[in-house]
Amino acid sequence: MTDASTSETRRILVLGGTGTIGRATVAELVKRGYEVVCIARPQAGVGGQLTQEKTAQLLQGTEVCFGDVKDPKFLAEQVFKNRQFYGVVSCLASRTGEPDDTWAIDYQAHMDVLSLAKESGVKQIVLLSAICVQKPRLAFQHAKLAFEKALRESGLIYSIVRPTAYFKSLAGQVAKIQNGKPFYLFGDGTLTACKPISDPDLAAYIVDCLEDASLQNKILPIGGPGPALTPLEQGEYLFKLLDCPPRFKSVPPGFLNAIATVLGGIAKIVPSLAAKAELARIGHYYATESMLVYDAETGRYDADATPETGKDTLFEYYQRLVDGSEEAERGDFAVF
Repeated sequence: MTDASTSETRRILVLGGTGTIGRATVAELVKRGYEVVCIARPQAGVGGQLTQEKTAQLLQGTEVCFGDVKDPKFLAEQVFKNRQFYGVVSCLASRTGEPDDTWAIDYQAHMDVLSLAKESGVKQIVLLSAICVQKPRLAFQHAKLAFEKALRESGLIYSIVRPTAYFKSLAGQVAKIQNGKPFYLFGDGTLTACKPISDPDLAAYIVDCLEDASLQNKILPIGGPGPALTPLEQGEYLFKLLDCPPRFKSVPPGFLNAIATVLGGIAKIVPSLAAKAELARIGHYYATESMLVYDAETGRYDADATPETGKDTLFEYYQRLVDGSEEAERGDFAVF
């Protein structure tokens, strides 16, 4: 155990606390007895639908500072001033992955927090990153890597958590199948695989990083309970769960790449299309790259080398979606 369990102050600053993973992390911190301060936008959540009152209810048991995490003055004067934090936990990420957005959030906002954290005596930072930065081709991956490097070189205790895939990112087609539509696959559905992890299991792992020295000063790829699942296996299970004949529709992965190429070319004349071109590139990346540990020497993804944690499985989550005991909450953008 580190100083977080014995320090006179157990105050933790949380970034990105209104997202599904952020909320689970906040709940885990509160459960373990930490004093939690969250930064939230005045209109938070998907599409800015959360009022300040609703945000405060979601983050019950915490102190919420409403403001713009991209504003260094707000951070200095309303968050760090007159507060001493032991650590910072960041579940903050760009909502779109578009270049301007991702460099403002995934890099610069984090850099501003890091600077203030060092000045104010913060001891430890836990960063929720992404496993896809192993093979960076996209703007958000480069932005995340740039901050990861700064954090590693900061002199603070750090943990960089790189999850595989989230349950919510694999839930988009459940309702469509329930409505009689086919399950869409890229290629034959076996191009990629992942070890999905639930929000509560990931939250517990993130908070463990504050307390377990073996998880500190490390980059930590992590998945949920195995085995690794392909999109085809996910679809087959859903059809079996719903007791209906399998109906798959294949989409060539090159389709998204072609869209990105065309939009990228037009964007030289119409700059506003550059963001849409990047979104198409993001879609193509996830259609063709596994969310598992990547072995650079062999050029292959290795499911056996991808660590696991927790007990929640994707198929149990699908069961809860189908029986109505849980609803899928997804982000602003999705491929399907």
